[in-house]
Amino acid sequence: MLKHLALLALLSAPVCAQDLWKVYRDSLGQARYVDLSHTLEPDSTVWRGFGPSKFEPAIDPSTGQSYRYDHDGFEATRYQLSTDQLGSQLDPPAHWNPDYPAIDEIPVSYCLRPLVCISIVEQVRKNPDYSLQVADILAWEKRYGTIPAGSVVMVRSDWSKRWGQPGLAADSKFPGVSLAALKLLHQQRHILFHGHEPLDTDCSTDLAGEAWLLRNGYTQAEGVAHLDQVPTRGALLLTGFPKFRGGTGGYARFVAICPANWKYGVRVNPLSDSPLPKLPQPLRWDASKGVRIR
Repeated sequence: MLKHLALLALLSAPVCAQDLWKVYRDSLGQARYVDLSHTLEPDSTVWRGFGPSKFEPAIDPSTGQSYRYDHDGFEATRYQLSTDQLGSQLDPPAHWNPDYPAIDEIPVSYCLRPLVCISIVEQVRKNPDYSLQVADILAWEKRYGTIPAGSVVMVRSDWSKRWGQPGLAADSKFPGVSLAALKLLHQQRHILFHGHEPLDTDCSTDLAGEAWLLRNGYTQAEGVAHLDQVPTRGALLLTGFPKFRGGTGGYARFVAICPANWKYGVRVNPLSDSPLPKLPQPLRWDASKGVRIR
């Protein structure tokens, strides 16, 4: 009886920080990290209804002059962003329904989850507006096992390889995710959220998938990139998102944490991660491009 009670006490004891340090040292510290986000730029692909954004040097209000390295010792940037629905993003349900959480109300537990990647690349090559179907999900599970509850499911279409092309956001045909597939993923597999590469869930005239998701309290990721560089299963997704008060969208940094033997991504490097190395060319403001470049 005493041994049994001791075992119960051990199992119910809180996990100490040292345990997670071991997880980091033995696993996460050896992993490869793959960036799944687009870089935000003044001409980033965006829905035509929002229009362009503008970057410019931050101005000292007391002088009306921009801050300069040679004069002030630092520089800063002013961003005039046309929307919070820009670039790679975490789409909170408040985007379509005020009764559900805005971006600042999304739980921080969203930040780290198992990552599933389902490819529809072959289907999209034959049909540019192909949407993930229930059959595609079941075929994935037949090969790799049931999708874990609480995971994030990314739908790879390689649409993001066209990012930045003129007129891309106005293209009426793009790959998506069907409403039936979304309902299976959420109501039967109980995933956390799904992600796709285009800026909308599907190209239906009534936006049925996005409407169902956001009006019922679900979240989604949009504008995801580099899904061709993540494993089909076995990785984790790290999601960083802002905390704008009442925000109806959120610029996001999606990072796939992949196994140590994965062929893509970068590893933790204590010798070069801090301090960061000097780069060959200094950063400078390019007025013609409206952004800092090297």
